[in-house]
Amino acid sequence: MALIEVENVTKIFGPSPKRALERWRSEGLTKDELLAETGHTLGLADVSLSIGKGEIFVVMGLSGSGKSTLIRHFNRLIEPTDGRILVDGSDVLKLSARELERFRRTTMSMVFQRFGLMPHRTVVENVAYGLSVRGVSRVERRERAMHWVERVGLTGYENQYPTQLSGGMQQRVGLARALATDAEILLMDEAFSALDPLIRSQMQDQLIELQSQLGKTVVFITHDLDEALRIGDQIAILKDGALSQVGTPPQILLNPADDYVAAFVRDVNRARVLTVDVVMRPPKARIAHENIERALEEMRRLGEEWGYVVEDRRYRGVTSREKLVTEVASPERRSLYDVAEAGPTLTAGDVLETALPTALETDYPVPVVDDDGNLMGVVSSREMSSVLTPPKAAALAAEPGGGGEGDVIAPPPAEAESVDPPHPSAPRREPVA
Repeated sequence: MALIEVENVTKIFGPSPKRALERWRSEGLTKDELLAETGHTLGLADVSLSIGKGEIFVVMGLSGSGKSTLIRHFNRLIEPTDGRILVDGSDVLKLSARELERFRRTTMSMVFQRFGLMPHRTVVENVAYGLSVRGVSRVERRERAMHWVERVGLTGYENQYPTQLSGGMQQRVGLARALATDAEILLMDEAFSALDPLIRSQMQDQLIELQSQLGKTVVFITHDLDEALRIGDQIAILKDGALSQVGTPPQILLNPADDYVAAFVRDVNRARVLTVDVVMRPPKARIAHENIERALEEMRRLGEEWGYVVEDRRYRGVTSREKLVTEVASPERRSLYDVAEAGPTLTAGDVLETALPTALETDYPVPVVDDDGNLMGVVSSREMSSVLTPPKAAALAAEPGGGGEGDVIAPPPAEAESVDPPHPSAPRREPVA
């Protein structure tokens, strides 16, 4: 179910955006041509997105791609030149000033890159700030603020001031403040980019954990593809204000929409991103009874050497056609459940980096089971390997003398910093050192 619908949102910065919009649409001008001929800057170009309730939706791109411009349209810190934005079916652009103020207080909370904490307030006072603006009583807001201080792992620091905390701890305060308002949607604009790599990784883990527990809808802005692939349920990639591709991490990695996206994902370590569910398949010989003779007959008919034994969907083990031939000839009559060997198993969420060694050490496709032990599918090392090598790299490797430096795709070129002017009501952003 979509919670946020972005419909053909276009933003043009300049003194006469409507006139520039007409020329851009009628003449098909590029971003550079629009700037050269009209003096106007194209921030967003007919962007349409559908963001599902309870998912982490990542918007990424290089500096100047329009990602921060886009997220600030959601709570109207920036007004679009054209298009519509619907949140839970309501058109945000039609809200009155009073309705918009309430919308910002109750529906969307924002977490900034540079924390945005008030230095003269303690941790718990910072976390409770949004509640105080709403008029929540002092006792209740402290109680609720302390709850979120504990949830983000800052118990014992509630009476400290921001300057007494590390960068990672300060960002936890910002996250707790956003969560304390109980807003359904969290907007996170480069929220972790100012943090050291280790702290950044910890914050990503905490965000994923909190989102899975709370079911919040998170719109997360980043320029870091590894971060996007790690936390995103869906990823939108922007270039020059236009949408290049929207998809799940596997879709972005395995089926890039254009050369720009392909260059982005070229150097990604796929084994650390892709999971078993991307490549698992149904077992050809799934045996749901205990009769050895019938099982052997089925495996012969299917031409399969290995069979996967289940009892009421629960995985009981794997057996081979060779072993069943021996069992049928044996005077000892055993059931298939007794013959099947448990062997190694994987889960759908296992990353290929950890799953591949198991597959390589096993003579048969490895069974994939869920938390209840039910058989979901099987996966082999060949299937894993097929998605770990980018298609172009595989093709070059297959050519005599292929794979030279001349065949390497260049990464996306560095772009100038965004020229989007700050909106009067937008929070002040400090540059990253």
